[in-house]
Amino acid sequence: MNTDENTLILFKPDCVRKNLSGVILQRLLAEGFRLRGMKMIQLNDAILREHYAHIIDLVIEGEPLFPKLSAFMQTSPVVALVLSGPGVITRVRTILGPTNSQKADKGTIRGDYGTNSMYNICHASDSPESAEAEIKRFFKPEEIFDNVD
Repeated sequence: MNTDENTLILFKPDCVRKNLSGVILQRLLAEGFRLRGMKMIQLNDAILREHYAHIIDLVIEGEPLFPKLSAFMQTSPVVALVLSGPGVITRVRTILGPTNSQKADKGTIRGDYGTNSMYNICHASDSPESAEAEIKRFFKPEEIFDNVD
């Protein structure tokens, strides 16, 4: 029985601008995950509205979150990747640490490199259902490779 699952990771603009993409990728691959797809892309408001639809109306401290998040996510290209492996979704989220980097332990990616809840280095899928939808959002089927063992 194959217990592998896939997840989407986005190296956010703070990761790209700090030139941490290679370091973060190395940390993830050192865990034994397989890289099945990877590309650098410039996001736009339409894809961000779809990707963050679940928080589009969220207000934090009296201000809507989405406009700031969308502006931030468009400040530079992001690196999108698909990783595969047993329990990859949960394991990656553990390696990253909590969304709020200020609450992340040292030794986690966000604890080592992040700043706060927005500038937190990476996005990672949080469930098999979101991983499937997110991978389809950012990758065409022919951009995902099975023969990379």
